[in-house]
Amino acid sequence: MKDAALKIAMFSIHSCPIGELGTKDTGGMNVYIRELSRELGNRGHRIDIYTRRHDPQDPQVIEINENVRVIHLKAGKNGYMHKLDIYPYLSEITSALEDFRTREGIHYDLIHSHYWLSGRVGNWAQNYWEIPHLIMFHTLGAVKNTTGIGEQEPRLRIATEGQLVKNCDRIITATEKEITELERFYGAPADRMRIIPCGVDLNLFRPVDQTTARRQLGFDPAQKLLLYVGRLEPQKGIERLLGAISHLKHFRKIKLAVIGGDGHHEPEFQRLLQVSRELDIRDKVFFAGRVDQQDLPTYYSAANLLVVPSHHESFGLVALEALACGTPVVASDVGAMGRIIIENETGCVVSRADSRRLADKIEAYFNELRFRFGSPETIRNSVAKFAWPNIADALIEEYVSVLNQSNSRNLIESISKLEPLMSGNLAKGGLEAYGD
Repeated sequence: MKDAALKIAMFSIHSCPIGELGTKDTGGMNVYIRELSRELGNRGHRIDIYTRRHDPQDPQVIEINENVRVIHLKAGKNGYMHKLDIYPYLSEITSALEDFRTREGIHYDLIHSHYWLSGRVGNWAQNYWEIPHLIMFHTLGAVKNTTGIGEQEPRLRIATEGQLVKNCDRIITATEKEITELERFYGAPADRMRIIPCGVDLNLFRPVDQTTARRQLGFDPAQKLLLYVGRLEPQKGIERLLGAISHLKHFRKIKLAVIGGDGHHEPEFQRLLQVSRELDIRDKVFFAGRVDQQDLPTYYSAANLLVVPSHHESFGLVALEALACGTPVVASDVGAMGRIIIENETGCVVSRADSRRLADKIEAYFNELRFRFGSPETIRNSVAKFAWPNIADALIEEYVSVLNQSNSRNLIESISKLEPLMSGNLAKGGLEAYGD
């Protein structure tokens, strides 16, 4: 079983894995799905990633890597839909899914769902196809609600997550924290949860000479350059990062580059722009907008520090990418920050992070801590174990384990169904049919 090629149905219903990163609903989860699928495909496994069609011009099937396809399912209106608005169309999505599967004559070995909406479709497929279902939530509604930041997640989401926890065969988590959260808020059984962290593409994310990177991007070589990478939304804590910059105004050449967002028309961008004006730091903040992933290593390498000011993260993939480029990270204590950052060697984790505490850590770096940090190559080597091939190997082991458990369970169920028939035959002298 371990060396057999698997056929995997992967669900990313609300967000296309080949969508533009940094825009609304498109971020670390998309990178995770795309990179994991590529590694699985390289090993000969067949991966079909099902997602809602956003653009009517998109072909239904797109080959994105060897053995990996993205399959668009038509449901609801074209273009962007709020995640919750997709829920009423999940039955339409399952119908389109089954039509495609039947037409292609595909029989999958297992299902791997991402996020609660995908999990709902995965739960249907699990029951209808009678195959194992693994889920990775990426974020949890109950946990997001505890931060008190941004929109409150609806009871529908939390109830659905609770049902999925009970019904799926395995829950993949990226951190120990998420296991604790799943147990606390959903009563998730420990024996069905496994920790497998996110990964990083070490071929793409590697150090670039800082002076060369700054020259290429147009940044002053003498600047104290901070970097934020991610979506523009309240949970990401960008406002308190702007507050930290206001505490550092005495650094004349400090600059914050903000990467991400849907453009200047985006309401959150306009709000953050106004906050930077009110804090009198507009000249110290550069909103770069969305940047292609291929260009991110240059930005990471140009920066003195990546700052992750989030109120909540399921993992924090951008921190891995920065460290792989040899750039230290200052982060709030969220996701996997405490696991991937070596304190005062490759970065700092700020507990109970607010603007003042973030500013203090950033200032300490420029005044003293940077002399303790290793070279870019040393920082990069600290995250070598998170290379995507290692993460894919761990997932394959889990897939095989779930399939073996499922096969054993099916065998036991089959025997239990046969036992009454066998007992009945024996009671009637059934052995006589076999002779002496």
